[in-house]
Amino acid sequence: MLLALILLSLFFTMLLFPETVFQGACDGLLLWYQILIPTLFPYLIVTGLLLKTDGAAVVSRLLFRPFHLLFGTSFYGSFAVLSGFLCGYPMGAKIIADLLLQGKISLEEASYLLSFCNNASPSFIITFLVLNTIHQKAFCIPALLLLFGTMILLSFLQRILRHFIKNKDWIFPEMSEVFTQENSIFSKPLTHKTNFSVLESCILNSSETLVKVGGYLMIFSVLLALLELLPIRSPGFLLLKSSLEMTNGILLLSQSLSNPQVLYPLLLALTSFGGWCSVAQTQSMIAGTGLKLSSYIIQKLTAALAVSLLTFLYLKFL
Repeated sequence: MLLALILLSLFFTMLLFPETVFQGACDGLLLWYQILIPTLFPYLIVTGLLLKTDGAAVVSRLLFRPFHLLFGTSFYGSFAVLSGFLCGYPMGAKIIADLLLQGKISLEEASYLLSFCNNASPSFIITFLVLNTIHQKAFCIPALLLLFGTMILLSFLQRILRHFIKNKDWIFPEMSEVFTQENSIFSKPLTHKTNFSVLESCILNSSETLVKVGGYLMIFSVLLALLELLPIRSPGFLLLKSSLEMTNGILLLSQSLSNPQVLYPLLLALTSFGGWCSVAQTQSMIAGTGLKLSSYIIQKLTAALAVSLLTFLYLKFL
């Protein structure tokens, strides 16, 4: 009943303010068309091809030893770490879900990877966040170190807790039968099978993912536009509005705040969290896998708090 009342209220609000809804939908769809499609679509297709052929195994061979020691990941988990850190929301979640559904990583490892491998891409951080919003080129490296360094530190903490509290091994086990024999990871010859049917399958799957991402982006952009109509100017309400969608939220914070000691920690915290729109996108990627969205939200909020604190300390002392 509560949900029905909320939806009815939203429906009639949209009828009362059609211009605002139209503008919010346009903003969301333009962001999807101009930024997300050209930056996300090629990576979706290529990573899909890598997972359907032996390409992911080739990449994993190169990364397995250092990532195995650093993150405790399995063979294919190494591929998820690289993709999640480089490709941006919600690519990390999609790749982790695909690996889990294909039986290449365990549910426990997938939950561990999801906590720190679904992030904003380095290109987004450098171009949009630092150069276009903060306008401080010297802050590029510190921003990357603060965001990704915090996620790596939190991954270490998770492994420590897993080892000493749950009494489990530091390293996640291999799930694929390919890797049950000694040294088979590096000795088994790879086969390369690809054709146009595989490519078409990846294109269709990537298109479906993009439609989901675009739909959520439009919905949250409309919600943000409607909230902008309210005559509330409290700091808490500003944080609520900006947390709905990351890109528009970053712009909103930069337009509302001028003190770098307050603005920069909030911007990096929002980038680390990704906004509630990215949470919804992540849910659509992991649906049917057994991964818990509640755990993901808690971990991302913890990371956002840690990033904001470290950024504040960096600005104050360094």
